[in-house]
Amino acid sequence: MIAFDSTSYWEKETYLKDINYLVLGSGIVGLSTAIHLKKERPNSKVVIIERGYIPTGASTKNAGFACIGSASELLDDLQHSSEEEVFITVQKRWEGLQYLKELIGSNNLEYQENGSFELFHSFEKGGYLECLDKLEWLNKHLQGIIGIEKVFRDDNEIIHRSGFNSFQYAISNAAEGQLNTAKMMQALIQKARELGVQLLNGIEVKNILPNYVETNYGSLAFEKLAICTNGLASQFLPNEDVNPARAQVIVTSPIDSLLFKGIYHFDKGYYYFRNIENRVLLGGGRNLDFKAEETDELNTSDYIINHLSELLESQILPNQSFTIDYQWAGTMGVGQTKAPIIKKINENHYCGVRLGGMGVAIGSLVGRELSAIILD
Repeated sequence: MIAFDSTSYWEKETYLKDINYLVLGSGIVGLSTAIHLKKERPNSKVVIIERGYIPTGASTKNAGFACIGSASELLDDLQHSSEEEVFITVQKRWEGLQYLKELIGSNNLEYQENGSFELFHSFEKGGYLECLDKLEWLNKHLQGIIGIEKVFRDDNEIIHRSGFNSFQYAISNAAEGQLNTAKMMQALIQKARELGVQLLNGIEVKNILPNYVETNYGSLAFEKLAICTNGLASQFLPNEDVNPARAQVIVTSPIDSLLFKGIYHFDKGYYYFRNIENRVLLGGGRNLDFKAEETDELNTSDYIINHLSELLESQILPNQSFTIDYQWAGTMGVGQTKAPIIKKINENHYCGVRLGGMGVAIGSLVGRELSAIILD
């Protein structure tokens, strides 16, 4: 690639000059922000810059879960955040999922409403009983948000139907589903380009100044800047409570006569698995070493990958023959709470970050809200 200063007249005029809105990051939030800016200001020049040849953070590296939160996860969140904040965040997740389907269409997501299940081991009976004790209370709150009378149900039968011999108890969640994250991103990119949004890949931002960014190819000037890099945002937003959190994932070879479909959580959401056709995807494990996983490195860790493989063999696919065909890592944005940060930083800079591991659910809504703040 050549420096910006060495590009042609045509390239400068079309791609690099007179940028009204510059968006950092081509993930769910960045694309959604750009789409809404262009919808509201069709004559403006909206440019997204992305350091990778495909989105670098988590948008195409996540597990493809459409989540609002499991019962134990929500109860755990209530230990760290107010009741109002927790359920406002759940509402954003639910509304975000509905809006995402509206924005690009369920078919473009390969969206499947198979529900989800939270699984508990026998030694977690206390936690399971605590969840049961709170189910009616949780369901009453969620009914007002989602419109389903009983989102959570005690459902231990799934243990026997699916062959999860090492688990003892289960709670189902009627409000969750699964999707194809790559197709979701393709649809968002297509929508952005149809509106006239420019997308430039392979550009890494080194420094942000009031009216321009310094990149690996030179400087780009802008009127307004939207930072939408989620878990990779801490380098640009040192004063905000957002940190990287690596999430690691493995996918098996095809399994003959796979006994289950849908999505599953255990250990307060720190582990999660689902079917991809007749393969099994399993991710998580950062709770084994929070400090080590507070990184934006996208290489996988043998320690966690081996641990995930052992869980598959011993607890999820006992007596099954399989190999690990895929493994990868993505970067989430986390903080002291799971509420996203959507705000004006200064006169020309804005951000939509810290999606708390729920980017699929909440990302498109964050982008819409951020664009509204920018245009206010």
